[in-house]
Parts: sequence; C-alpha cells; structure tokens
Amino acid sequence: MAKFSNAARAAALLLAGAAFLAAGVSAPRAAEPLGLEGETIVELEGTVVDVGCELGGACPANCGEGRRLLGLRLADGTLRAAVKGPVDFAGAAVDLKAFCGRPVKVDGLLIEKPGVTILQIQNIAAPGSPLAPARAFEAEWQAKNGPPEEWFRKDKAVEAIIARDGVLGIKGLEPKK
Repeated sequence: MAKFSNAARAAALLLAGAAFLAAGVSAPRAAEPLGLEGETIVELEGTVVDVGCELGGACPANCGEGRRLLGLRLADGTLRAAVKGPVDFAGAAVDLKAFCGRPVKVDGLLIEKPGVTILQIQNIAAPGSPLAPARAFEAEWQAKNGPPEEWFRKDKAVEAIIARDGVLGIKGLEPKK
C-alpha cells in the first residue's frame, strides 16, 4: 500500500475541494420559496418580542410562554410579526419563545401584500450560530400527542373548536355533500 505525505494529502483535498466548487456545487440556500405572491427570501437579525406587548402594552412574563404572537424587533425599530413556521398551519412562537427578549437570527419568507406583511420563519439560531430548521412546534406536539403526521387532524384543541363551531367555523353550517 502506498504511503502519502501530509502535504500530498492536503494537496489532494485542496484539489478535490476546487473541483467541487468548479462543478458549480455550492451550499444550499437555507430558506426555500413557496411561490407565494409578494414573497421575498430574507435573513434577519432582531430581538424576539411579544407583539401584543409591543403594540398594546399587555406584557406577560417570558413572552407569554409562546402562547401569544411573537415577532422580531429589528435594529431599525421595524416590528416583524412571525406569523408562520415551517410546520403546516403552525405558528413560529414555539421556536421563538426560547429567545424571548434576546437577539436571534432567522431566515424565511417576508410576504408583503397591501395591508399586511408577515414573516414565515424557516430556520433560526442565536447570532453567530448556524441556522437550524424551526421545527420546535412539531417536536413539542409529538412529545405531548404522539406522531405528528397530519397533526392538525388529531390535535385536541382543533377537535374542540370543530365540535364547538363546526367544520366550517359556523355552528350548524355544513359542507355541501
């Protein structure tokens, strides 16, 4: 078996890396577009805040433990409500609550339409740390309820709302058969 010097190994790794880059392979962009009208892929840094507290002064401890709408206050003072996370129909509060009052880095989609601008967070991290998928909702839900496949069809809170208000949100109104 042939022996290679450390310099030869380093040169081989360097050449392999150069070939990899020359082939056009690059690190994937973290946030993925959804094809929504008005969407822009963004990477933002800001402080996690309770939106109700910021706008109305009702400020429960620790951002309401993630039971309220959370968002980012950017360095320029802009408030971005984090309305959605990457798990179907779930908000981003579960991911953001661990950062309440602290700086955070996120990427995702900024969806700007006349009258409303929302932030859909896809990845999150403390500043200086690598971004990781914002999927805490799914993990928390699974810990309480079991496998999260189509969680919204098995969630006790969703079932209670449907029982109270009907499947279309109006008691007594039924879908056409």
